[in-house]
Amino acid sequence: MPFWRRPQQPAAYAEQALVAAILDGTYPPGSTLPGERDLAAQLGVTRPTLREALQRLGRDGWLAINQGKPTRVNDFWREGGLNVLSALVHSGRPLPPDFITQLLEVRLAMAPAYARAAVERAAADVAACLARAEALPDSPAALASFDWALHHMLTVASGNPIYTLILNGFAGFYEEMARIYFARPEARAASRAFYATLLSTAQRGDAPAAEQVTREMMERSIAEWKKASGQL
Repeated sequence: MPFWRRPQQPAAYAEQALVAAILDGTYPPGSTLPGERDLAAQLGVTRPTLREALQRLGRDGWLAINQGKPTRVNDFWREGGLNVLSALVHSGRPLPPDFITQLLEVRLAMAPAYARAAVERAAADVAACLARAEALPDSPAALASFDWALHHMLTVASGNPIYTLILNGFAGFYEEMARIYFARPEARAASRAFYATLLSTAQRGDAPAAEQVTREMMERSIAEWKKASGQL
């Protein structure tokens, strides 16, 4: 088993260790885990603690648990839930080459809708947030931090907490990738223009326009990311 520094809660330690073992191929998708007694001994936890960790992993889609049968490792790309996605993002392990592009495509599917809803429900709050963009330093870190805060605020203001939960799964990782994206002056300039245009739509309370400009910017961000990552 890979080495892990044990956190305060033994069940959390066991859960993290098993996820790491799945991701590093110790227990690949389709394989079965050792019996409870052996696995608990390997992890250095009690069997009740191991059962708690296994139940969490079964809930999230990492494992298929059926009483009386060996515990099977799922194909987490097909059977996993949002917690699996968050674990993959924060694992520190290499991700598929097109993973970030695919995440941006998901954002393209969501962001226009939550931007429209945010302007419909809380145009003044959206405008107040965007007004801060003009004073931002022209640095990748500053733009990355603001962009995260903006999208988080828009999801909250949209009134649909599912958007926020999905976005929160990428906290930290979002800004890390955004700093790479914003290393290009063209990307920083495009986003500053987007913030100014979106601010104008919020000040007018024009939700359909907010949706449209957000869609256009999300499409452009995919193209810019491909340039930044050498895909174009």
